[in-house]
Amino acid sequence: MSISIIIPTLNEGQHIGTCLDRLLLHRRSSENLANISEIIVADGGSTDQTLQEIAARGIHRIQLLHTEAGRGQQQHCGATAASGDILLFLHCDTVLPETFFDDICATLQKKDVVAGAFRLHINGRGVGFRLIEAGVQLRSSLLQLPYGDQALFMRRATYFTVGGFPEQPIMEDLALVLCLKKLGRIALTQTHVTTSARRWQQHGLVKTTLINQLMLLGRVIGVSPQQLARLYYAQRK
Repeated sequence: MSISIIIPTLNEGQHIGTCLDRLLLHRRSSENLANISEIIVADGGSTDQTLQEIAARGIHRIQLLHTEAGRGQQQHCGATAASGDILLFLHCDTVLPETFFDDICATLQKKDVVAGAFRLHINGRGVGFRLIEAGVQLRSSLLQLPYGDQALFMRRATYFTVGGFPEQPIMEDLALVLCLKKLGRIALTQTHVTTSARRWQQHGLVKTTLINQLMLLGRVIGVSPQQLARLYYAQRK
């Protein structure tokens, strides 16, 4: 099986270069030539150095798509352009484990599994981050509700069977996962991705965690994504 890696960006000039360097290094290894069929970056209109960083890595090795802003829409455009058997949706500040290809294949071969994600490690020190990781582990394993920063993956056919990411301003990853759960089980790999702690460091660990939980609660009780987006960005400011 081959994997298409889809990365949404919007003003990620500080992170996209390092992300692409890691993926290209993995792809250059002889044993991995057939693993990654393509790396697709779906950019939502960056005005910083993001596009220059991508161009510096060689446009012949990276497929760049220009889309309207909105992570769900960007990732859906990437999925539509992808040709791999498996789609892997990766945030550019998230680092995959070296064994990610084998981890993904092993997970999708399990009985009744239609999609998967990685366990989460946050690149930050302190008990607070470890508690957040434990909470994510419980949510992802018991409720089968992993989020986008855990690098969601599934077969391409499965993605389009459920209609893909919806065009909504927030929590598009949760909406997709809820649709996937209707088809089968969403499993976690035994390995973890490492994601940046920048969100928590910028807005505060307690505040960020509280806002995230309130967004989940709002979704459960039926608040519209548009209303949740307005509340989310107002609180972050």
